Amino acid sequence: MSMELTVIQQTAVMFLMMAAGYLLFRSKKITVEGSRSIASTLLYLVIPSVIINTFLAEKSAEKLQALLLSAAVSILVLMLAVIAARLVFPDSPIDDFAAAFSNAGFIGIPLVQSVLGNDAVFYISAFIVFINLFQWIYGAPMMRNEKIEFIPRKLLINPVVIGMAIGLFLFFTQIPVPGIIRTCLSSIQNLNAPLAMLVLGVYLAQTDISSMFRTPALYKMAAVRLLLIPALTMAVLSILPSELNSLRIAILISASAPAGANAAVYAQVYGGNYSYAVKCVTLTTILSIITLPVIIGISSVLWK
Repeated sequence: MSMELTVIQQTAVMFLMMAAGYLLFRSKKITVEGSRSIASTLLYLVIPSVIINTFLAEKSAEKLQALLLSAAVSILVLMLAVIAARLVFPDSPIDDFAAAFSNAGFIGIPLVQSVLGNDAVFYISAFIVFINLFQWIYGAPMMRNEKIEFIPRKLLINPVVIGMAIGLFLFFTQIPVPGIIRTCLSSIQNLNAPLAMLVLGVYLAQTDISSMFRTPALYKMAAVRLLLIPALTMAVLSILPSELNSLRIAILISASAPAGANAAVYAQVYGGNYSYAVKCVTLTTILSIITLPVIIGISSVLWK
């Protein structure tokens, strides 16, 4: 199966999972509080487990080089995304946040796993960590209309950062990990896509869909998130040699994912327009069913 068809198939599967979340909420089988609990499970258990499991690999010069390169490229790509979003939305924090930060954890990881295999998550681990760091350092103050502050303590207690730290420790020390722990981590890893899509389905169920599709500002934000930033990312990744194609595609998928659910979470926590933020997440998730296969298709032609 071609890469484009794999992406189409996987996004369709994820949309069906999201529809299940929608129906569960509409039928009152899951509540808003229940979806928050699922989101917390994803953030504090599932995604860190995915990252740790990815680093349970034999250390080699090639893997170390790939890790350092993916980290450097991830920082560059995220900086471009932040700059582009700020230039387009200088006075709209929610649009800025939603456009700048993709759903690399909830959607990027399962897509990369489906298209490139579990081992390829190694390439986007740094991207996921850095996107969380950027959200803490840059996104949260922006949502609060405050100046940007670097607070190391808040970063150190971030579950994604903790997961990355544990994974790196195991990778560099090569301490043997018992098979039962590996099996546990793999089982938890498999929860990522279903739980993430259920949460997004609940977001969708809380959205006035008809008004969402009639809001021009949302389409502008979606164009930046799903088209402009992926195009900039593709241009940066095209500099890398063809033998690093798996790394390029993994990062491109993560950077081209729809707006992260944290756009809604941060808006709710910091008193922003939560309803509008949910629409940002929902619309870009729906439109990504079309844009993601197109982006991957274009990249496969350019990077042949």
